[in-house]
Amino acid sequence: MKTRNLVRIIALGAAVLLTACAPPSAPALLKADVERAAVSSSAYPKQLAAYRASALKLGTTLIADGGEERNGNVVSSPGSLLIALSMLRAGASGASAAEMDKVLGLPAAARDESMNALLASLEKFDGDPASVDEKNPPRTPVMHVANGLFLHKDTPTGKAYLDTLARHYGTGVYPVDFRNTAATEPAIDAWVNKNTGGRIKKAPVKFNPEDTFSLLNAVYFASAWNVPFDPENTRDRPFTKAGGEVLNVPTMDGTVTVAYAKGNGWQAVDLPYAEGFAMRLVLPDQSAPATALPADTLDAGTLAQVAEALGLASPSPIEIKLPKWDHKSKFDLKKMLIRMGLKETFSTDTDFNAIQPGMFLTAAAQAANITVAEKGTVAAAVTQINARDSAAMAPPLSIAFDRPFHYEIVHLETGLPLFMGQVADPR
Repeated sequence: MKTRNLVRIIALGAAVLLTACAPPSAPALLKADVERAAVSSSAYPKQLAAYRASALKLGTTLIADGGEERNGNVVSSPGSLLIALSMLRAGASGASAAEMDKVLGLPAAARDESMNALLASLEKFDGDPASVDEKNPPRTPVMHVANGLFLHKDTPTGKAYLDTLARHYGTGVYPVDFRNTAATEPAIDAWVNKNTGGRIKKAPVKFNPEDTFSLLNAVYFASAWNVPFDPENTRDRPFTKAGGEVLNVPTMDGTVTVAYAKGNGWQAVDLPYAEGFAMRLVLPDQSAPATALPADTLDAGTLAQVAEALGLASPSPIEIKLPKWDHKSKFDLKKMLIRMGLKETFSTDTDFNAIQPGMFLTAAAQAANITVAEKGTVAAAVTQINARDSAAMAPPLSIAFDRPFHYEIVHLETGLPLFMGQVADPR
């Protein structure tokens, strides 16, 4: 993504120019004459504020959902989900478009341009996940974001939609044969594996050969702490679970100069990485119910207050005791997003005609993982939204005259049956 004009798309008329699918390890990327637009985040302060608020809403909803693991530990990527939904919104119309804007709080104007600016600001830290030694996270952060679109080779896809994805999202388009599971499923998985540095090896949505559209976003992050924790200070320390059970877990310990803030029911720090990023740690007060988890007390509004307070705080020396962790989560996003209010979006077969005629959403999912240790953090996430066109759902009408049948030879102008008969045994 550093070379912004390399990812291009062709869309001829209302159809995609189709090519044969390459081997699974290297799906064929469709390129075109639509260049990525150059934009600056400074031109879109209101839109970026809306995206931040939307990400907080999505993130708290993901954490409240809990994912499939159901053990209380949750790692998610609201950023990845926001980017994927923004790409879908670029092709939405009617009630679904209005619903997405309202439920997600998307910008009212310059929506795609401002997302382009957000992506461009992240690209300053772009790098190859495969180059990262995850046991020694890099001092210069690697923040890799990739957008991909797999299309069924026989399904027409709108030129304007593909142009928007090329111009503002740098989305690579891969024409494939969804009916050929043996080739297409591993090709999608290979894309996921490559863009997450192998941390996520399979696409989160179960492959369905009847689909005609699969939209993916991958996010990979790796960075060393600005001040690493000394492994000599890591030892088992008590950690009290919700409900009161006390565990002894490997816990890091160090004094660092960080932004610290305290508010009604919480205290928080921004633990900086070597450059450009920080891990925001928010600790609910002990006054919370013994069985409460952070998701029970920290809503999107509270987290916005945390962000504002930390933005105003002056760094000061703080001793931090922080457990090490290595977690993963997976989410059924379709169910979650419907609960959020995207009911029309997941039921319509008309509001995404700008993408594919009669297209309706079939599945959405996210997989994410994170490793936090003395030297730094490595994390990855993939969000996937799948769909198909209405025609693809219904198989061609078939009738087999495999039992006795009637027949006529009819003069069409007059309707006169010139011959009539039945076949009881065609031998």
